[in-house]
Amino acid sequence: MTADLIFTGGPVLTVDPARSRATALAVRDGRILAVGHDLSELRGPKTEVVDLRGRALIPGFQDAHIHAVFGGVEMGQCDLTGTTDLDEYLRRIDSYARSNPDLEWITGSGWSMESFPGGVPTAELLDRIVPDRPVYLTNRDHHGAWVNSPALRRAEITRDTTDPADGVINRDADGNPVGALQEGAVSLVNRLIPESTPAELVAGLRRAQTLLHSLGITGWQDAMLRGTNGYPDPADAYLKAADEGWLTASVTGSLWWDRDSGAEQIPGLVEQRALLTVGRLTCSTIKIMQDGVAENFTAAMTAPYLDGCGCPTPNSGLSFVDPALLPGYVTELDALGFQVHFHALGDRAVREALDAIETARTRNGFKDTRHHLAHLQVVHPDDIARFRRLGATANMQPLWAAHEPQMDELTIPFLGAERAAWQYPFGDLLRAGATLAAGSDWPVSSPNPIEGIHVAVNRTVPGENGKVFYPEQRLDLGTALAAYTAGSAYVNHRDDSGSLRAGNVADLVVLDRDPFEVPSAEIGALKVEATYVAGTHVYQAGS
Repeated sequence: MTADLIFTGGPVLTVDPARSRATALAVRDGRILAVGHDLSELRGPKTEVVDLRGRALIPGFQDAHIHAVFGGVEMGQCDLTGTTDLDEYLRRIDSYARSNPDLEWITGSGWSMESFPGGVPTAELLDRIVPDRPVYLTNRDHHGAWVNSPALRRAEITRDTTDPADGVINRDADGNPVGALQEGAVSLVNRLIPESTPAELVAGLRRAQTLLHSLGITGWQDAMLRGTNGYPDPADAYLKAADEGWLTASVTGSLWWDRDSGAEQIPGLVEQRALLTVGRLTCSTIKIMQDGVAENFTAAMTAPYLDGCGCPTPNSGLSFVDPALLPGYVTELDALGFQVHFHALGDRAVREALDAIETARTRNGFKDTRHHLAHLQVVHPDDIARFRRLGATANMQPLWAAHEPQMDELTIPFLGAERAAWQYPFGDLLRAGATLAAGSDWPVSSPNPIEGIHVAVNRTVPGENGKVFYPEQRLDLGTALAAYTAGSAYVNHRDDSGSLRAGNVADLVVLDRDPFEVPSAEIGALKVEATYVAGTHVYQAGS
């Protein structure tokens, strides 16, 4: 038997504890045929040989929490990412509006809360440059929106408009809306925006897949399909791609749990699971968004947020799904073989999710449903050991675990010193025996796994040598790499991927250097040179 493809001449980093390193790998029919050192006996007349020339071969990255189609769509809108300068925001918005005079709405995303006093932008700033059309711009975490006066008027938002139960309308001292909306309040405006067309969603998926392959990502879990929260639904774009054969990534879709409904939605989710399992697309996961985010004080905490003076406020955040009902929902979903993917950012939300999983485990026994909790910004120390005991995977977004203005100015002061030290406790979770997976939450933050690995190892922003963010929570490089490969493969039920061993799918990435041979401070500078999906070359740097 001969190989279709052989890699040789460089370190093969297997993420397989039985054999962590080799120097050659062979592929046949889309799967790994052999891993070793001298595989010349597998070379035939039609075998393609790739000389790594000292470069590293690793398993394809998998992103365990991403919004790929949304990210691709936003690449074609007003892009405010990559800066925190207010004048630059206004310049880009003005340029985009002038370049798109026929658009009814100006939409986009990517602004940072740290760019505005108290994290709250105002309509007046937008009115100066776009006074005649509604503007709707989500912030980088997509839990808030910046709108102008025409948008407020269209939505009929005034001082007399009450805050929705799951959101906040930011107001001035007289109660007038200022132009910022948080959490569920964004739907007061975004429900008026024309929906993305099917063609726009398909184009977004194409853009996203191209970008993600260029970053070495060969599979992902999309965290919101069939959503009911005002965002466009990417499910049909994925279906089209799977049916037509151009979905090269392996995608696990998370079906959205409508928090305004209850168990009556479960039969419909069972139907969607069957309809949306085609080719490389599977949909056996339910996404439950249990709370918001800390920066706008909607992440659910076990103790109140502090005010600017360090005194407790009446607010402890929001639990979007009634914690008294959540265990019953999760138990029923678990019994039906669904994985549950929780958005759980505050320590109360984490506890509520773990309580629900514990109830399901008690009633159903340990099923291979691989429930996971994403974000985990604040985890109470009492709950760390429960992850291993309950078989709940910790789904990390490591890029957030670093000192930067949004953390230092808009989060830590309102958590207090003790609770701030419970943030992103990756090291504690590892030492307690938890399974770690990793993702980006793109377009909330960069989808580049190498940048995420850098922060997981260093707890500093790539390219900066500032203060380390709770250094005791740093991970070693091998653990961080495994989280982005084998850990996410586990979450995605892709047991034949995530490591380089014979029989596994040949999802492969060539890095420009061996990451274990560079200083930890330079991990973020590593580059992807080539990506292969099932042995097929889908990306080559410079081409």
